[in-house]
Amino acid sequence: MIKGSKKQRISTNVILTKISSYDIFKFYMPNNDWQINVVTHSPFRDERTPSFIIGNKEGLDSLSYIDFGNTNFKGNCFNFVMQLYNISNFIDVLKKIDTDFGLGISTGVVTENYKKIITSYKKPEIKPKDYSFIQVKTRKFTNEELLYWNDYYQDIDDLKANNVFSISELYLNKKRIVLKNSELRFGYLYNGNWKIYRPFSDRKWKWMPNNVPITAMDGMEDIKNCHTAFITKSKKDYMVMKKIFPTVCAVQNEGVGCFSYDNVEYITDNSEKQILSFDSDTTGVNNSIDITNMFGFDYCNVPKKYLPEGINDWADLAKGYGLKVIEDYLITKNIIK
Repeated sequence: MIKGSKKQRISTNVILTKISSYDIFKFYMPNNDWQINVVTHSPFRDERTPSFIIGNKEGLDSLSYIDFGNTNFKGNCFNFVMQLYNISNFIDVLKKIDTDFGLGISTGVVTENYKKIITSYKKPEIKPKDYSFIQVKTRKFTNEELLYWNDYYQDIDDLKANNVFSISELYLNKKRIVLKNSELRFGYLYNGNWKIYRPFSDRKWKWMPNNVPITAMDGMEDIKNCHTAFITKSKKDYMVMKKIFPTVCAVQNEGVGCFSYDNVEYITDNSEKQILSFDSDTTGVNNSIDITNMFGFDYCNVPKKYLPEGINDWADLAKGYGLKVIEDYLITKNIIK
């Protein structure tokens, strides 16, 4: 049913009182299979490897996008319509959305077609991850712990600067976890969340418990407005590489989930070149290839000749052969000039 209404001054805020940015992306996105925070094929060109993502910072009204194959394509839902249809005037973008959805903001004629459009599908729910509650009682570093970190060229000042702590007592959801006095155990603190590192425990318990968001990063300030961002996959690698190359950052692991829209946008906005560095084993190399193809990064891993010695990351290479070997290798790769 067509109804008359008083014309309003069209604006993004007025449009978003009737429909969400998700509704706009949903309506105009050619690929119907896209999901929030999942890389998909770019609508701006034909491509084999997905390089485009629509992500959220807060909720459905704060979605934005970026094309990692051509980062000129990025912005909010209104920028998306402007770039997708090559519209030069922003007001014309707003009028197109107004007309296509039948909002009646600029014309005063409301068809209420937008209600049919936005109720024809179920909006995704964006919920914060339910992290476990971890409490830590810290203590002074023991001589054994300091010797452990000294093998990686880290002293007590480095540990403090990187929010690494020695643990006396550990609680998960208010239940105490028994720690052996003989085992090394460290806590990495990220904005109130803890990642526990027990370097000599089995794989199941080595990083447990952990309530640090997977998108947390080390060294974001270190790569601000830099030429080359060197991206590692662990705090220890980050701390070692920072001794050699100042513009280093680190994600939580080798998974693509670490590379949120915000993280990738921050890295690419603050660096002219990005070099990814994961482990040099088969898993690390495969992950490197997938992520560099996805985001257009370069990559440089530890030389495979060290694999027979069990060395596949920068921290262990530094421990086994020293920082100078790493520095010389980065020079041969033209990363250090």
